Amino acid sequence: MCDTCGCGDPELVAVDVQEKILAGNDRTAAHNREHFRERGVVAVNLMGSPGSGKTAVLEAMARVLGPSRRLAAITGDLETDRDAQRLRAAGIPCVGVTTGSACHLDAEMVHRAFHHFAGLELDYLFVENVGNLVCPAVYDLGQAVSVVALSVTEGEDKPLKYPVMFRKADLVLLTKVDLLPHLDFDLGAVEDALAHVMPQPALLRLSARTGEGVDRFGDWLEERLRRRQLLEECIGHAASRPLLLR
Repeated sequence: MCDTCGCGDPELVAVDVQEKILAGNDRTAAHNREHFRERGVVAVNLMGSPGSGKTAVLEAMARVLGPSRRLAAITGDLETDRDAQRLRAAGIPCVGVTTGSACHLDAEMVHRAFHHFAGLELDYLFVENVGNLVCPAVYDLGQAVSVVALSVTEGEDKPLKYPVMFRKADLVLLTKVDLLPHLDFDLGAVEDALAHVMPQPALLRLSARTGEGVDRFGDWLEERLRRRQLLEECIGHAASRPLLLR
């Protein structure tokens, strides 16, 4: 499926070549992270399966955060820019990246796309990764936080089947919870699965359709922004202090 990470064929990318690819990606991710820090942007890597509700979640964030915060987004898909169009219609400046055969975004793709926002003052940059529960977890983009959207229609066993994705997540959004009355879905099983794979399990129930959990996710993001601002203030104060020579 993918001609960069070899996910479709374990022999497609040799181990030493793959390690070099990831090393180069990590250097660019560090460069991205510095870009985001300098501009005071909280970058969010939003991952999940196709149809898990990632775009709908960001549309909801436009309603909750849009009036008071400056948002931008980068979307990734193999083909089309439909998600980017939806986010622009919701009022979020957005760059759509079509990856062709790659089943993930990498740091260089994000770096190039981010420069399209050079003239904008931003608080949040949302990176809506390619729909996939495998490859996106491997590639650092320079993000401050990683969020995984898990739809109730996908079943309770996904964290155990795809542990790397959930192990690296700071937060899991259980999406489309308005459908729970119509499904045979065990919420306790998901919570137990996340307890096994996440170092610090964090689950938030959310429905972009009804609004359940949307404000709580907004509050969670705002806390990350406050932490970023506090850190920058501390760095600024430290830099302004005179150096005392003894």
